Amino acid sequence: MITASPTPRLSPPTAGWRELWRDAITDAGELLAAVGLAHRPDLLPPGDEGFPLRVPRGFVARMRQGDAADPLLLQVLPRAQEAATADGFSVDAVGDMASRAGHGVLHKYDGRVLLIASGSCAVNCRYCFRRHFPYGEEIAAAAQWREALAHLHADHSIREVILSGGDPLSLATHKLQELTRGLADLPHVIRLRIHTRLPIVLPERVDDAFIDWLSALPVQKVVVLHANHANEFDAAVDAACARLRAAGATLLNQSVLLRGVNDDVDALTALCERSFAAGVLPYYLHQLDKVQGAAHFEIDDDRALELLEGLRGRLPGYLVPRLVRELPGDPSKRPIADFAR
Repeated sequence: MITASPTPRLSPPTAGWRELWRDAITDAGELLAAVGLAHRPDLLPPGDEGFPLRVPRGFVARMRQGDAADPLLLQVLPRAQEAATADGFSVDAVGDMASRAGHGVLHKYDGRVLLIASGSCAVNCRYCFRRHFPYGEEIAAAAQWREALAHLHADHSIREVILSGGDPLSLATHKLQELTRGLADLPHVIRLRIHTRLPIVLPERVDDAFIDWLSALPVQKVVVLHANHANEFDAAVDAACARLRAAGATLLNQSVLLRGVNDDVDALTALCERSFAAGVLPYYLHQLDKVQGAAHFEIDDDRALELLEGLRGRLPGYLVPRLVRELPGDPSKRPIADFAR
């Protein structure tokens, strides 16, 4: 049932990231009211679709008032289509559980290990490929990362550790320090990669303590951000990206091709240009992972390739992301062009 919508409000401008996290909108009626759509309860599903709403108020403030088709709103607003079943869509779209190598440890690719650092996110994206992931059983940060570190100690072919989730920056900085202290005696690990949406949706997370930790790391540092539309960037995001770069991190952006959000050349061009203006190099443009509940976002491969060609005609090569899909069991992400052969 749709509950009454409270009066929309803003978080205090001086609040810390934890307070802003707790103050996120978690009620769909409140979200509609905050973007001037309280009169459109028809936009919402009739009941709970099993995947909770969460979105920081600062991200909501970037949405266009009164626009039910706003590309940021569409990424987070629950919709009735999520309850529909679709052929080829599953709860484990990329084969995470088949690549499990320990508690919260996924070892899919040679030389790289992914750690499920946390099950929490500051924003719940409706297309999330891990929306059904059993986080309660699979958190690498449990027990001071003990099982994850044991796997890293045992395999000297691992050169890169990838922190994912959930969102790894949902962890307190001291929890991240526990892991990197454990990496100190592993000379074969030369890179730490962090996949995070927090600098985009909650840029206040990039605070002094986090930057002090990141700056001091002796390994190469890569931060892969996740923005799908140019409107996700604002001055606060730009400032967070500048701090990350100053701490020695290489910044990349990966996005997902989403129907109604960025499935036209103008939107994708603006995203790549705006990302680079913030010092973030476009990296991957993912075809949608076929996770149950997200089929309404899907774009077919032929249209995706048309969009890629459009980008190549508009942008210099270094600003054109690689159009890829992840498939269970593959040794790497696969270019979409491979499927068209």
